[in-house]
Amino acid sequence: MTISIVLQGILAFLFLTLGLQKISGNKLQVDIFKSLRLPQWFRIVTGWVQLIGVLALVIGIWLPWTAVFAGGWLGITMLVGSATHIRVRDPISKVIPSLVLAAVAITVLILNLS
Repeated sequence: MTISIVLQGILAFLFLTLGLQKISGNKLQVDIFKSLRLPQWFRIVTGWVQLIGVLALVIGIWLPWTAVFAGGWLGITMLVGSATHIRVRDPISKVIPSLVLAAVAITVLILNLS
């Protein structure tokens, strides 16, 4: 379980940062969503989805079933993000980060199933 808690902490920090950047309209995030040909309202929705995942990750330290939820929630979110980068024919270097985050999130899901 220690490995899961460490992974949850890392994911929570990363998604807290990314979610707040999306919601606050950080220029990099605005530009990313433009390059993905997605509307800006979707950037805000994505930010809130990530912050819900952060909350579930943190609660999951004490209630593992919420870590299972968070792992699935964020894993699916990142897989959709990867597919979106592929859809616009971004280079693999832009796809890999979301695939890595998806893999770590799914690992959290699996570690907390028992």
